[in-house]
Amino acid sequence: MYHIDLSLVKLSKEEGIVGIPDQPQSAGNLFESIIIKAIQSKHNNVSGCFSCSTCLPPIVPIDKRRIVEIECNGLLNGDYCEIADMSELEIFPDDFIIVQNHDSFEVAQVKLIGEIVRLKRHSYGYYDEELPRVVRKATSEDLDRVRRNLLDEKKAEKIFRDAVNKFSLSMKLVSIHYQFDRKKLFFFYTSENRVDFRELAKDLASEFKTRIELRQIGVRDEAKKVGGAGTCGREFCCCAFLPSFRRITTHLANEQNLLSSMGKLSGPCGKLKCCLSFEID
Repeated sequence: MYHIDLSLVKLSKEEGIVGIPDQPQSAGNLFESIIIKAIQSKHNNVSGCFSCSTCLPPIVPIDKRRIVEIECNGLLNGDYCEIADMSELEIFPDDFIIVQNHDSFEVAQVKLIGEIVRLKRHSYGYYDEELPRVVRKATSEDLDRVRRNLLDEKKAEKIFRDAVNKFSLSMKLVSIHYQFDRKKLFFFYTSENRVDFRELAKDLASEFKTRIELRQIGVRDEAKKVGGAGTCGREFCCCAFLPSFRRITTHLANEQNLLSSMGKLSGPCGKLKCCLSFEID
């Protein structure tokens, strides 16, 4: 269980439930907290409801910081960010927020809040690591800037491909990302070999008048960025819920007696499917 969908929960003023404001978000949070308490009592405070390890004792304490789960196209370190302890900022799922990561700023959308995030992080063993900080909620002006950035990213695709052809480089463009504050412009690409892109970077910097970073990524990272549907008919696991890639080997297939169908064990990225690790325990 990675998400509790309470979109169908609707309360009207006539229902007269004490303590619930006339806001569906607050009502959803209350029902979610009730569900979480039931989960905790059932598993004797062993938060294994997000994995198959409910019988294992907790190996790390639960992180008590105010943390929300986010979705962001930027270069944040992970899928979580922290709200300052003294902040009175009220954040709900689907809100857009401004997040600071070191000296850069990005726009992110909130996916989960509250106790469910603590339990999920605890099941992954996350505790007390450095996280990006929530600065504030995004304003209409911020969202307008994001739209302009997206349009400029589309325009940059042709310029990048023309420059790659100009220098005869073997590079496949995967995605382009402008930082929210436009201090940097990132180009993500794949290549079978190492590429000397120094002249290309200079050419792009003179064109876009900002700092350029070209990052070579692997085929699994490419699949995560591009997205798609697997042979099972569902969205790629790396796009839908996997927080990080695990090392997948033929040993995992051998342990599950799947070597006879090796041709079906590779995903669209060409690597062994991530789901081979789901049932090995």
